[in-house]
Amino acid sequence: MYEGIHHVSLLVTDIERAKHFYGEKLGFQESDDRPDFGFPGAWYQIGNTQLHLIVYEEGKTLRGTTAIESRDGHFAIRAADIHKLIERLEEQEIKFVNKPDNKTEWHQVFVTDPDGNVIEFNQ
Repeated sequence: MYEGIHHVSLLVTDIERAKHFYGEKLGFQESDDRPDFGFPGAWYQIGNTQLHLIVYEEGKTLRGTTAIESRDGHFAIRAADIHKLIERLEEQEIKFVNKPDNKTEWHQVFVTDPDGNVIEFNQ
């Protein structure tokens, strides 16, 4: 009945700053498929799933902090090589919480984007 998650949408306050973070710093590939919805945003293709960034000033999901808290709402991206990811985060001077040994069977790394959206990477 279900095939998987098609996309995750995140609110951002500054689309150019967000695009710099996701595109330049993390290296996500921006999709040209996004229609003109009449408001700023961007789409990124991550494997079979898309990430949709949306500027929506009345939105209620902004956390108001960039503190990295793994228990807060987040989405997770499976990394092919977690050590290469960590190298990239360090090169790009992105703060992260590294949890190689935790109660799951996978290595977890948590970051936040400039608006405080929490992202887990795992392998």
